[in-house]
Amino acid sequence: MSEKIGRRSFLEALGEFGMASAVLASFPWLQSCKTGKEQGITSEKVHLGIIGTGSRGQYHMTNILNFVPEGQIVALCDIYDVNLTAAAEMVPGAKLYDDYHKLLEDKSVDAVIVTTPLHLHYRVTLDAFEAGKDVFCEKAMAHSIADCYDMYQKGVRSGQIFFIGQQRLFDPKYLLAMEKVRSGEYGPVVNVRNYWLRNADWRRPVPSPELERQINWRLYREYSHGMMTELACHQLQNGSWALNMYPEKVTGSGSIIYWKDGREVYDNVAVIYTFPNGVNMTFESVISNKHFGMGEQILCKEATIDLPASRIYLETPPVKSGIEQMIADIEAGVFSNAVFAGTSWNAETASADTGLAIMPEAQGDGSVEIMQAFCRSVITRRQPEKILEEAYYASAFSLLGDEAMHRGEILTLPQEYRL
Repeated sequence: MSEKIGRRSFLEALGEFGMASAVLASFPWLQSCKTGKEQGITSEKVHLGIIGTGSRGQYHMTNILNFVPEGQIVALCDIYDVNLTAAAEMVPGAKLYDDYHKLLEDKSVDAVIVTTPLHLHYRVTLDAFEAGKDVFCEKAMAHSIADCYDMYQKGVRSGQIFFIGQQRLFDPKYLLAMEKVRSGEYGPVVNVRNYWLRNADWRRPVPSPELERQINWRLYREYSHGMMTELACHQLQNGSWALNMYPEKVTGSGSIIYWKDGREVYDNVAVIYTFPNGVNMTFESVISNKHFGMGEQILCKEATIDLPASRIYLETPPVKSGIEQMIADIEAGVFSNAVFAGTSWNAETASADTGLAIMPEAQGDGSVEIMQAFCRSVITRRQPEKILEEAYYASAFSLLGDEAMHRGEILTLPQEYRL
């Protein structure tokens, strides 16, 4: 492609790959990503209230201010003055609140973006429905599976537009890759790998001791489930997407091995999800080593799809010329003495294939596209199909994995929490 893929036209970009119709059929919520003109939107704007103006709230505010012309931020709410002041500087003239109930009473607010700590998602979202507001709530959906389920049901019954911030649902390179996987182009899926590695204590500075749990809420089980709700929730839908089914069981192990500083959530986790067809999906995370960073890979019989890198690695790369193959064999040690010495074991070597780009010039991670889609859905009053189901299961299975680790058992999602 000669030009970079614009943030507002990725469906058109998929069309250049001949994939737009197929992607829309597989992922119907993307109808909400059509441009405002395509949806009959002219100059309408959604008046937005931000509830929770910390780092994530300000991140969404930046995207709205720069890339979402259909959204206008009119109100801000936070109980922490430092965050509220910083957000107010970004949007001079916005109304300021320290009680979200007061913001919900504001008739000038059409919809709210909920970026509070996890344990508040459920109550704030339900109160927003009661106030007649449309809701964009960050992931994970809620602090317990029961609350996620209730949130889903009440959201559907409310008639309000309801999004959960699973931005990968709107990431162009993921969508194109997943459609290729689902088409069977690279053979059946045989494994899904997810990992997220960091090397930091995950703490934020606390100006006064009584603010410890308010600011570092991610470290305490009363407010968060640590890496499962803050990180895994991003990645666990990869298996469901690729296989077009949901896991039937999960087991795993977690502990605190390095950051022994009073935190209550694990600093390393490893979980295995098994799908009905026997395929396994893994999620691993540590926060005391960052060498391999973040990875999400779909392993098919004929290829490996690296989702963040937007590359495909074929199991049988294109044939090289004779001289190229001989050089490659020498470099790989095919003619070394070790091979002919009759060793009983040789280490497997990774493929040297440099891969093929899927969508090399795609921008971002879907965060802009999902916010555009939310605002356009509010204006058109059309709730995107299947988006809530995908988000619900991503949250439910992240919570189930955390529970499996703490109980030391193999768990299945209870029937009463299946949609």
